[in-house]
Amino acid sequence: MNHSIQLAERCIALDPEGFLLDLDDWSEPVAVILAEREGLELSPEHLEVVRLLRQFYQQYQLSPAMRPLVKYIGQQLGVDKGSSLYLLRLFPGSPAKLASKIAGLPKPDNCL
Repeated sequence: MNHSIQLAERCIALDPEGFLLDLDDWSEPVAVILAEREGLELSPEHLEVVRLLRQFYQQYQLSPAMRPLVKYIGQQLGVDKGSSLYLLRLFPGSPAKLASKIAGLPKPDNCL
């Protein structure tokens, strides 16, 4: 897999798993490209979670694993969205890892 993405005139470096090397390279257009690389089309619901993930990272300086992510989303968006099923529907497979990647954040520590 290519270890960079192209956005206009910029070449943005990625690690071998597709995570941004420089967190400052992130923007919503970058998120769209990262999501497309994962076969996802970002909806407003995806972006809502991605923005909250970035807020969580700014507050705690870490990418949350699944349990803290579900709890945080529930606190911010309500019980109906604060569930692993909701996050799995948006980010299939490993929601914490996939959403962190699209949010331009480091891979959560305990995600494979």
